[in-house]
Order: sequence, then structure tokens, then C-alpha cells
Amino acid sequence: MNRERMYQILLGPHVSEKSTLAAENSNQIVFQVATTATKVEVKQAVEKLFDVQVKQVSVVNVKGKTKRTRNGLGRRSDWRKAYVRLAEGQDIDFASMD
Repeated sequence: MNRERMYQILLGPHVSEKSTLAAENSNQIVFQVATTATKVEVKQAVEKLFDVQVKQVSVVNVKGKTKRTRNGLGRRSDWRKAYVRLAEGQDIDFASMD
């Protein structure tokens, strides 16, 4: 897998209360990923970009919410997130990255 495809797959970390608890309790990192990304592609991208060992990947399709606007009803885009479980002793520190 080339570097360009890895950056297309991993869109960024997803920070929420649930993802913070997952990181603390079960060594999981949550990423927002492309809607076409597979588990294997996510695993390879995380391992190569962050130089860590991935134990398990779970993906979730998040449906966009329907919102009321001034012009009627609108809809947010659907998106996908991946729960990446790292091997014991592995960690990704986003604060120290450039």
C-alpha cells in the first residue's frame, strides 16, 4: 500500500468521551476513516504510519443526522470510524507528533 492511499484511508483521530474511555480502559484508538476503507487497509495504514502493532480493528458506519435548517430539512454526511486495538505495550502519542 502506498503512502498516498494510507493518508486517504486515515482521516484523523476521533476525539470524544467514548473514545477517551476506550483508550484508557482497553488500549484502543479511534480514527475517522474513509467510507471505502476495509479493516485490512486500516490495520496496514496504522501499523506503517505510526510504527505500532495492531491487534484488532473494528469499523462502524455512522449515519448522518437529519437537521432542520431555514430552508427545510438537511442531512449531514454518513461517515465511518475504526476502533483500533493496539498490542500490549504499544501506544500512539498524538501530542508529540509533528
